[in-house]
Amino acid sequence: MTTHKYTNSLINETSPYLLQHAHNPVDWHAWNNETLELAKIENKLLLISVGYSSCHWCHVMEHESFENDSVAAIMNKYFINIKVDREERPDVDQIYMNAVQLMTGSGGWPLNCIALPDGRPVWGGTYFPKQNWMNALQQLGTMYQEKPEEMIAYAEKLTAGIQSSDLVTLNSDEINFTVAHLDSAIANWKQMMDFDLGGRNGAPKFPMPSNYQFLLRYGYQANDNEIKNFVDTTLTKMAYGGIYDQIGGGFSRYSVDKKWHVPHFEKMLYDNGQLVSLYAEAYQATKKELYKETVYHTLEFIERELTSPEGAFYSSLDADSNNKEGKLEEGAFYVWNSLELQALLKEDYKLFSDYYNINNYGYWEHNNYVLIRNYEDEEVANKNAITVTELQTKVAKWQNLLLKERAKRERPRLDDKSLTSWNALMLKGYVDAYSVFNDPHFLDVALKNATFILTKQIQENGNLNHSYKNGKSTINGYLEDYATVIDAYIALYEATLNDKWLFTAKQLTDYAFDHFFDKDLHMFYFTSNEDTNLITRKMEIEDNVIPASNSIMAKNLFKLSHYYSNNYYLTVSKQMLHNVNDRTSQYGSGYSNWLELMCDFSGNYYEIAVSGKNSLKKLVEINQYYIPNKLIAGSISESKIPLMEGRFNETDTYIYICVDGACKLPETNVQKAINQLKVAF
Repeated sequence: MTTHKYTNSLINETSPYLLQHAHNPVDWHAWNNETLELAKIENKLLLISVGYSSCHWCHVMEHESFENDSVAAIMNKYFINIKVDREERPDVDQIYMNAVQLMTGSGGWPLNCIALPDGRPVWGGTYFPKQNWMNALQQLGTMYQEKPEEMIAYAEKLTAGIQSSDLVTLNSDEINFTVAHLDSAIANWKQMMDFDLGGRNGAPKFPMPSNYQFLLRYGYQANDNEIKNFVDTTLTKMAYGGIYDQIGGGFSRYSVDKKWHVPHFEKMLYDNGQLVSLYAEAYQATKKELYKETVYHTLEFIERELTSPEGAFYSSLDADSNNKEGKLEEGAFYVWNSLELQALLKEDYKLFSDYYNINNYGYWEHNNYVLIRNYEDEEVANKNAITVTELQTKVAKWQNLLLKERAKRERPRLDDKSLTSWNALMLKGYVDAYSVFNDPHFLDVALKNATFILTKQIQENGNLNHSYKNGKSTINGYLEDYATVIDAYIALYEATLNDKWLFTAKQLTDYAFDHFFDKDLHMFYFTSNEDTNLITRKMEIEDNVIPASNSIMAKNLFKLSHYYSNNYYLTVSKQMLHNVNDRTSQYGSGYSNWLELMCDFSGNYYEIAVSGKNSLKKLVEINQYYIPNKLIAGSISESKIPLMEGRFNETDTYIYICVDGACKLPETNVQKAINQLKVAF
């Protein structure tokens, strides 16, 4: 049994990130009412340190500073030290990230912030080398003892800045969403696009799934070939790149270079869930085989490494693992050197090197290579005088061989908590994959996860919890939990026509109105009115790697307004979009999910209602088509959903195409029904 010199109160937590710090000499506490009360009683500054389990520089700072007795002595003398898992407490992270960005102009993790005993921030930054950290803490601790009034005055100004930053106001101008506005947003955005390598100009490069989902849609609806080609370039280069695990499937968080080659090796559930949806949709639009392979390979990774026995999805895999010398190193699990590849692949080594660039193009550092592709299978096959089928057979064999070999290495740490919002993003990925590829296995996994959320995370009073680990559901949910689960359940209804999922989506929506909604601004707060107040209550409006919870919610309300003929939902959705309207054309990549909603308001939006015993069969045919400006409603029997009332017929299965409640004559033939649709604006 391992004995530890130090153990602090984090030993009682379930978060893997907090538990990683449970044996630091620092007297860490979790963020809770008791800790905040202790700071007030002892009149000590709060030292709030925020990170997450797969964060490389968080580990570096822990090793350099938080495991050091001298550093811990200063921290324990002057501060009440709080460790925060940003994935468990995005609300706390949001406040102090905002503070550090206002103070320094930038942010990131680890995030370290010093605050008054009441939580108002006074100083902060990200990673600090040990000596800089010690010097700063000594000065701040002494200053608070000798000149507290100076710190309090600064905290008052900074808190006012935090409360007013990203302030949403009610836009009372006349509402008018137009295609011209979308065109303007795209024109501004094009200046930042890398048309050669995909993604945003320069480095680092983040996948940003919501950006490409919107751009894919805009490209088709506006018939903009430049945008279509840009999306194809981006998705192809990402799938070819080192950011994508060529051996085991799944995407890393971002690449540090502009060619998508060397990743920051952590793998996050939220990226992979959204990217599965994106690649499935891109396949539906283009029928490009690479996109299908990427979906299947990524979902194999999810089931192999991030799925629990009860159907929940784990959060992430660490960037770091031990190398052959037993030292923690970023990417050690994933990289290869040429000697070990030669020994494993033997006579196939030359072809493998050609395919995955064991050359200057694929070289990283320290004699290591990160596998990357840069040619289509046809080109590599022709160059090496073999058939495409022979090449693809070899690639599958190589992947199996290297996957088995890699499994002998020390694995990256797994963050095995299950977050509701991230689970919902992955659930939607499975639903979208099922809808596009009609693979029943994807639906089985989706239903198991949807049932996990329904039975474990939705509580008796109707609220959602945010986190689940070791059989325990904890932390009152945030708006992102409600928004993403509602979105996923609507998608599951559209895929299965089981109205249980739509009814649950509506119940969660009504709960969100009761506990998160600001009636004056027509926007939703990030935290529930039942949560302990932080120094301010924020509204999340800017789309990032995960879209803003308000933009997801606005899209949900738009869809639900159609299903339930609910004009209030529609009015709120429209006003929410109108509130951010000015920002959308200036900064498209930060408002891409909002812009997708603007597409719904700017052109024809179709309700496709399928009713009759063969509805599911007809649905499979409909899902072969890329129709971004539509929702699906359907039933195989009488339905209580307002959109489906009076449409069931015992003998025939009818397809109704409707716009704003006006319907064409019903069709029994899918192709004839599809011919009634117009995708373009």
